[in-house]
Amino acid sequence: AASTVDFLFLASLFTMATYSARHILVKHEESRRCSSWKDEEGSSIRARTKEQATEMVEKFRKQIVDEGVPFEDIASVESHCGSAAQGGDIGTFKEGELQKPFFDAVVALKVGEISQVVQTDSGTHIIQRTA
Repeated sequence: AASTVDFLFLASLFTMATYSARHILVKHEESRRCSSWKDEEGSSIRARTKEQATEMVEKFRKQIVDEGVPFEDIASVESHCGSAAQGGDIGTFKEGELQKPFFDAVVALKVGEISQVVQTDSGTHIIQRTA
């Protein structure tokens, strides 16, 4: 006989929860692609260490959380992701569609919350869950 846990697991496979978020990405010398809309040649990205990127993202988080600067305002100017044009909004996604550390950070957040620093192959992020 199938247990309740088995049933819930199977049900979860069919429902595949969706999430949405915005983020700020700062690329650095270890990023998988060292160019962006902000730096097409990648010279400043390749000159930035992971530690420097982390310091930048921590500063942005402080501006948002402590000083009340809108997340979208910083994302639109500072994020190296193309989503900067939408205030960092990356839209709706499901498990498996994004890098695991990014997805796991989103799932751990409540809607409206902002993550601590998250490292992925793309670079250094802070993330705000929007749904």
